[in-house]
Parts: sequence; C-alpha cells; structure tokens
Amino acid sequence: MSKERNLFDKFFLFLKGLSMGAANKVPGVSGGTVSFVLGFYEEMIYSFKKINYKAFLLIINGRFKSFYNYVNGTFLILVFGGSMFSYFSISLVLDYLLNNYELYVWSSFFGMILGSIYYISKDFNDWRFQNIISLVIGVSLGLAISFMSPAKENDNLWFVFICGIIGVSGMTLPGLSGSFILILLGNYMLLLVDSVTVLLQTLTQVVTGDFSFIDNVEQLRYLKIIVTFTAGSAFGLVVISHILGYVLKRWHQIVTAAIIGFIAGSLGIVWPWKKEIYKIENGKALFDARGNNIIENYTRYFPDFTQNETWIAILFIVIGLGIILLLDTYGTERKEYIDE
Repeated sequence: MSKERNLFDKFFLFLKGLSMGAANKVPGVSGGTVSFVLGFYEEMIYSFKKINYKAFLLIINGRFKSFYNYVNGTFLILVFGGSMFSYFSISLVLDYLLNNYELYVWSSFFGMILGSIYYISKDFNDWRFQNIISLVIGVSLGLAISFMSPAKENDNLWFVFICGIIGVSGMTLPGLSGSFILILLGNYMLLLVDSVTVLLQTLTQVVTGDFSFIDNVEQLRYLKIIVTFTAGSAFGLVVISHILGYVLKRWHQIVTAAIIGFIAGSLGIVWPWKKEIYKIENGKALFDARGNNIIENYTRYFPDFTQNETWIAILFIVIGLGIILLLDTYGTERKEYIDE
C-alpha cells in the first residue's frame, strides 16, 4: 500500500533505485537481488500488481490522484527514476571500470552476491523437504544459465520486444541477471549499450533544438529498437509482477528457497577469474558490426595466489561482502507489501 515518506526516506529510496538500475546494466548481477537485499523487493512486486483493471478505470474516470495512491506512485517514481538515471550516470562509470579494472569489479560483485546469499538466508529457517528441493532446483537453473553460450545479435522488433520481457526479469527475479540473459540472446550490446547511447545522443540534440535525427535512418532504427525494448520491459514488469505476487502469497517459503538457490547458482556468472572464448568459424575469428570479437562463452580458472592482483581481487571480494553486511546492520528493516 502507499505510505507517507519523509524527505530522507525519499532520497534513500532514490539511491536504492540507482543501485538497482546499475545492477541491471551489469551482466551477471541481478537488480532483483539488489532490491531484495535493500528491502524493497516485495513492495515493488506489490506496487506493480496494482497496475491492473481497477487502476485503468481510475485513469479513464479522471481520478488521477486516486490512481497515484492506488499504485503506490511515490515509490514507483523514486525507484524507477533512480534506476533510469543510473543508466546515464552510474552505469557509465561501471562500463569504464569493467573495461579497465574488470577483475576487481567482478570480485566486488562476487563478494556482494555472497553477502546477498547470507542476507536472504539468515532468517530462513524452514528447511522442509519441499523447500530443499526448491533450493536445489534454483541452484541447478542458476548454474545452467551460467554456462550457456550466447546467440547472434537480432534486431527484429518482435524479438526485441521479447528481449524486453525476458531482460526485465532480472529486476523482478532475484538471482537472475537480465543483462546476462540479453548476452545469451545476443542482444546485450544492441539494447543496453548502442541503443541507450543513441537515445542519450538524441535527447541531447532535442534539448539543443537539433532535429536532424529525423533524417538519419540509422539513428531512427536505434530509436525504434529502444522504444520497442522499453515497451517489452514495461509489459514484462507488470505481467511477471502479477505472477510473482500470486506465487509469493501462496508459496512464500518455497519461492524464497528457490531465490536463495538461484542466487547461489548465479555465482558461476560473476566468478572473477575467467577469460572470454571468442567465436571462430573456418579457423577465423568472427567480429560483430562494431569490430569487436564475438564472445561465445567463458573459460573459468582458479586464481594464481602468487600474484599480487589475486590478493587485491580477494580484498575486493571482502569489500563487496562487507557492503552487504553494512546494509544488513544499518539498513531499514525489510517489510512485506503483499496484497491480502
């Protein structure tokens, strides 16, 4: 339900949105895990459940304030405003860090996910047989996704719409990285890098009164792609949230056990010590339209403890773990917002 928030709560909620948005951009890291750890996952699911037929009637009848309160508008605006803002700010910093300090970034994420597993499971004491089975299934699915090979890029708009539905699942399903799923579908660079860059460029042009993009066929192509992807994401958020709201209400413990398992299985995705396996055909390396080697998969290896960078990476794992423990100590208590 909608609730009153003071200025500090609103600012902190915006920061949580920033964190979730940045996590959604990074392959292997789940925005849903961030929302779960930061304590607003169930309120988010509850709020999206409220985007339903009744909400539609409120808009049709011009009862905009009632609609705003009904769908928990303050929460949605702050969280997703922060999430969108991070795509043009924090996520750009993350892109830079991944390009220049990849090992240390993945180490930090690995530590944070370890901390997330502890954070979610520490209060879970219902280890009945059915919940253990759910845990094992979650781990198995996480590992299976970790070792899948990526497909080729596909800019068909129907496929892009489906990518939006699937990609946004990382926001609603803790442990499932929407960005990594987009890599597997072959469209990560197209949807979360190239299209976002063109959108930012276009917005800059519009602000300065430059509408030359109207005659730029390639720029319009990317704009169609980002609009279609956004539409698919919005559709997916509402639909998946309704499904999750239903299952959380009826099988809360089973779903929580599966989430713990899925997050544990996703550790294979963010394992810091890995190298890219580039796609080769007829003995020659394949390149995408941007001139980059096409990644087929990753080979993972154990670190060399005689190297200084290994110990620095371990330090970053500890730092990532410590961040989650600090959130656990000083963060707000998790509250449930499941519709009765």
